[in-house]
Amino acid sequence: MSNRPVTPSDIRPPFGRYSHGVEVPSGSRFVYTSGQLGVRADDTVPESVEEQAEICFEAIRSILAAGGMDMADIVRLSAFVTKREDMRRYMSVRDRYVSDPLPASTLYIVSGFTRPEFLVEVEAVAARRD
Repeated sequence: MSNRPVTPSDIRPPFGRYSHGVEVPSGSRFVYTSGQLGVRADDTVPESVEEQAEICFEAIRSILAAGGMDMADIVRLSAFVTKREDMRRYMSVRDRYVSDPLPASTLYIVSGFTRPEFLVEVEAVAARRD
């Protein structure tokens, strides 16, 4: 059995490409990432939320690969953006990185991060039954 989306028909469908819940089979192993910010390895930070989100997701991809997993193993995403008007731009990047079964996902609007140039932070939980 693999990870299975849980989206009951008696509640409102998701607002976007995510599942209301994800069932993880017994015996799976997990990788939890820390929040990843849109900062490159050379400490430069692009100005757009899209570029920062891509950096976040590529960092998550790298962490999962080091743990023997890939983006398809993500069961939960939490994202934080500093501007309500950046929600759709973040989500367009997220949608390029998520795949079926779609993960559970939460998006928060926050007042800021440790450095003012950061616009987005993303953390993930992945699970795989080997």
